[in-house]
Amino acid sequence: MAISVESVAHIRLTVGDIGRSRAFYDAVFGWPVALEIAADADDETRQRLSFLDGGVIYRMAQGLIGLRPVGTDRFDEDRVGLDHLAFPVGSLAELEAAAAHLDACGVVHEDIKDIGVSYILEFRDPDNIALELVAPK
Repeated sequence: MAISVESVAHIRLTVGDIGRSRAFYDAVFGWPVALEIAADADDETRQRLSFLDGGVIYRMAQGLIGLRPVGTDRFDEDRVGLDHLAFPVGSLAELEAAAAHLDACGVVHEDIKDIGVSYILEFRDPDNIALELVAPK
């Protein structure tokens, strides 16, 4: 019998520099922080949240995305593991607005592509992790 799942609860990305990555994800996506260790946290809280490794977990409308700052190299989608991470937007107009926002943030991106069934906008985070925004046709 197959396991029945219909969505992703959370994704955690390994990054090299949490300050650099947080600045990027905060500016580009603006997700609220769901979980991090406060600077004034007591020892019990630090122990309970030690799995964060000094990182952060953001809350999206559906699901969580975390940054774990233990990486020592750069992302390469040709290695076994993650190829890219895609986020949906509602329309081509939203995708165009997202491209303008990336420009304002100084984030290099590809042109919007029509791939037949949808439109996509590709870009990368500071660790070279391939990200994509997808809009329906």
